[in-house]
Amino acid sequence: MTTRGARAAGRGVRGDLFDPHCPTRQLLDRIGTKWTSMAVKTLADAAPDEVRFAELRRRMPGVSQKMLSVTLRSLTRDGLVSRRVEPTVPPRVFYRLTGLGLSLEAALAGLRTWAEEHMAEIDRANEANDQQADEG
Repeated sequence: MTTRGARAAGRGVRGDLFDPHCPTRQLLDRIGTKWTSMAVKTLADAAPDEVRFAELRRRMPGVSQKMLSVTLRSLTRDGLVSRRVEPTVPPRVFYRLTGLGLSLEAALAGLRTWAEEHMAEIDRANEANDQQADEG
């Protein structure tokens, strides 16, 4: 997508995933990560309440402080998460999904459900493929 096309996309014109310059590709890269999916799900489960950073980290096993910070920064920049800071010492930071973020949760829920329902089939396919690779 040209620069003009990217600006048009910002005005409500749909993107084109097959256009190498379309920002849709970068957006899918950002929202397609496991950490984004887990953060959005965790915040959706808490909605409409806010969640503090430390609580998010506790609810997302395996995520590092840095990765959670990077993920939340990206989600906030994209308008999917709102961030509120209480000016205390140390500052208390709260997160919640925006309306746009809640709409993403609906889409991610379908993907999570599909993955959970089909994981056994995927495992079997992986094992069969690995076995063929070992034999060939």
